[in-house]
Amino acid sequence: MSDPVEFYFDFSSPYAYFAAHKIDEMVEGFGREVVWKPMMLGAALKETGGLPLTQYPIKGDYCRSDWARLARFQELPWSMPANFPIATLAAARAFYWIDDQDLAKAKAFAWDCFLKFYGEGEDISSPKSVAAIAVKHGLAEDDVISAIADDTVKQRVKDETTAAVAKGVFGSPFIIVDGEQFWGADRLWMVKRWLRAGGW
Repeated sequence: MSDPVEFYFDFSSPYAYFAAHKIDEMVEGFGREVVWKPMMLGAALKETGGLPLTQYPIKGDYCRSDWARLARFQELPWSMPANFPIATLAAARAFYWIDDQDLAKAKAFAWDCFLKFYGEGEDISSPKSVAAIAVKHGLAEDDVISAIADDTVKQRVKDETTAAVAKGVFGSPFIIVDGEQFWGADRLWMVKRWLRAGGW
């Protein structure tokens, strides 16, 4: 198997929601594994001086319309969260804790976090809300809440975020394949072409 495809994202990124729906299915035909890597987008935005998309004049209105349109196009549920953007530390910490035990379960948990936030418009910023999602995957609520508060798990998210920014990750979703960087859900077709052709 060739090097894995790295999929960096923040749970608070709508475009990551759309990319997450497609990326594993898209990559599986090329003998590659997708490694999901949640990170804190705020740290990257500090480096670039950027803001959440909805805080830009004009662009924010466009993005809200684009997200609803993309949801219709991909036939995904969509409900713009009233609270947006949110802190996603709890979800990222829970992900890495689950990932250390069961990769497939961690991805399924991550997808359900996306669905809860964007499909139902429910806030997923609290440890309790994240734990409730994890329970659906056979995990104990108290264990998840404890893991979210664990210093080792906290440090893991910090380290993953620092490593992502050091690699040049500045947005979400951000995909790295064979050292090549692709930013945005609208670059999935390029990732697929790269995988098929071995670069260009």
